[in-house]
Amino acid sequence: MSSSSARRECLRISNQLRMSDERLDVVIFGATGFTGKYAVQEAQRIHKDMPFTWGIAGRRKEALQSVLQEFASNSNNVKIIIADLRDEVSLRKMCQQAKVVVNCCGPYRFYGEPVIKACIESKTHHVDVSGEPEYMERMQLEYNKAAEEAGIYVVSACGFDSIPFEMGIAFTDDKFSGQVNSIETYLSGWLTSDVGGAVLHHGTWESALHHLANESELAALRRKLYPDKLPEFKPVLKTRSFIHRNPASPGYSVVFPGPDLSVALRTQRFMFERYKVRPIQVQTYVTFRSLWQLTKVAVIGGMSTVLSKCRCGLSLLTKHPKFFSWGLASHEGPKEEIMDNTHFSITFLAKGWTEKLTDPTDQYKEPPNKELVTKVTGVNPAYGLTNTTLLISALMIVKESYRMPGSGGVLSPGAAFAKTSMVDDLMKYDLKFEIVSSKIKQNER
Repeated sequence: MSSSSARRECLRISNQLRMSDERLDVVIFGATGFTGKYAVQEAQRIHKDMPFTWGIAGRRKEALQSVLQEFASNSNNVKIIIADLRDEVSLRKMCQQAKVVVNCCGPYRFYGEPVIKACIESKTHHVDVSGEPEYMERMQLEYNKAAEEAGIYVVSACGFDSIPFEMGIAFTDDKFSGQVNSIETYLSGWLTSDVGGAVLHHGTWESALHHLANESELAALRRKLYPDKLPEFKPVLKTRSFIHRNPASPGYSVVFPGPDLSVALRTQRFMFERYKVRPIQVQTYVTFRSLWQLTKVAVIGGMSTVLSKCRCGLSLLTKHPKFFSWGLASHEGPKEEIMDNTHFSITFLAKGWTEKLTDPTDQYKEPPNKELVTKVTGVNPAYGLTNTTLLISALMIVKESYRMPGSGGVLSPGAAFAKTSMVDDLMKYDLKFEIVSSKIKQNER
């Protein structure tokens, strides 16, 4: 172990020892919000199998007590902490009582940074469910060094965006038994009942709108974050046609505009720079079961993209989610019955070689000779599974930081948790990882 690695390891151990007794394992901040309430409910469920100390935080004590009574009535010794985003002192006091802050206060573009600053100042780890690339990459650019020096991990995208996706890539890579060159992912979702109503809460809708409004910031941000380009690895993964069909994911597929791709690219660059591992080329798609579904979402997306570019249009979209989303989003959020009957799958199509080369920058002389198809499936992705993955992410830091890279930093989920037991833990809570098929070309056997 090098001297710098030894220093990082000593920092990690001392930080863990310092926080071992006097702090709660987890504090859920924003517990009275839509996502926060379900995080409280999930904390109670996970606590039965995996005991940990925890508390909840927010602005009003009465509201926090009400959340506990409704969503965690069977939990004892849950501490209530008063903290306000507008009060830096209260944020620091909250962070000083936690090993990990689970931040449920979005949109993170507006409300995330003060919590991260308080966590770094208090040497407290931080996880959230942001799906906002601009926010996540700006936090990495501005706070990665400070987080490393403080010995704490800051990990965003710990919900449905993007734990199933990132852990699915890690699972596929682990099961490939060779060198993966590329992975194409196909997200599909469906309802198993005819109950109508919104499937998204307006907070999720608003975060997506602000991403559309500010996506032009990403190019300049990434030039600062990654001034040096990665080597080109061949064969280059090409993006498929606008609308296409793939037998592995029945229906009509298009490029997925969500944050998963940007998160994956951060992970793959990190793996190359930290571990000298050949980066996996990734492309993401979403599959619709009918052309009508695809057309409906395309119209909503196109209209939202145009309107979000001006302040007036963005205001209208934000204030009237139900109208502009054609009922897909609302201020009330989805009904319990809709959430419980919403299913999803992500199919991973991996191509590569049966053998690894000695140096990760070496180029293969032959085309890929192996294919592996895997799948991740689950229920209630947006708000049920999201809170499962969020709490499991926090607990991974508490119990398995020794399996995480370095002593801290602002990391993507794949970079943070690929070497932990997260997949095994997630499979205990209704998330299924499986191998669908594996094929090696006959002339390479």
